Amino acid sequence: MAEFEIVRQAVITAEPSRIHGLIDNFHEWTKWSPWEDIDPQLQRSYTGADAGVGAKYAWDGNRKAGRGSMEITSSDDREIGIRLAFEKPFKATNQTTFMLNPVEGGTEVVWRMTGQHQGLMGIVGKVFPIDNMIGKDFEKGLGRLKAVAET
Repeated sequence: MAEFEIVRQAVITAEPSRIHGLIDNFHEWTKWSPWEDIDPQLQRSYTGADAGVGAKYAWDGNRKAGRGSMEITSSDDREIGIRLAFEKPFKATNQTTFMLNPVEGGTEVVWRMTGQHQGLMGIVGKVFPIDNMIGKDFEKGLGRLKAVAET
């Protein structure tokens, strides 16, 4: 097993509280998530709290979207922690963190995912680094988050 970390950041011209609300509530993700356009027939379910710790989101979609779930495990003004569990096309559980750092002109948003390659992904990860695959999605998502938060 090999550990990995994917990190991307962007400065958004908005208050941390505005951005926090878009991340801390899974219902808001449809406005900015980089994966929203992968499967127009995606099935979503929301359980637990509406937002914050205990909020849960699950999806089931086509081959590209796969199936999985997210749960907010920690949330304060500056950081949101999410447990991300993939079921299909492969099984994996990763930790995702959003950090909101006030900077001149707005808020720096840092999107980080950590985990371990297991099984087949351990081999695939050596040939096709996960950062190359998922990092582009994080960049797309941060761009969309910026567009929504700044309107």
